[in-house]
Amino acid sequence: MIKFFLMVNKQGQTRLSRYYEHVEIHKRTMLEAEVIKNCLSRSKEQNEMAVYELIHNFVEILDRYFSRVSELDVSFPIMFNLDRVHIILDEMVLNGCIVETNKNRILAPLFVLDKMAES
Repeated sequence: MIKFFLMVNKQGQTRLSRYYEHVEIHKRTMLEAEVIKNCLSRSKEQNEMAVYELIHNFVEILDRYFSRVSELDVSFPIMFNLDRVHIILDEMVLNGCIVETNKNRILAPLFVLDKMAES
């Protein structure tokens, strides 16, 4: 079960966070600092390979939607399109469980929103 999703830059600044269970705001800051400090927190019942696959799939989807996302410029499209990034993450993870991995199905709602915005 995924409890939260956290994306940080190389300087350790949080760029995206999504919690799937209630955590008070002041505890989130301490939790995020602890995770960044330890780099990656794992539990014994968690499938490490599945986590890596989820991260890889998420990055591939960001790359497809934002066109050529790299480590250097990843925060630019994310910071100015947080609503889109949250839609992508919400399509992939629901209540802490991975519910979708198909890139086309994950991106479909965004493409519909983009078409509506154009017209």
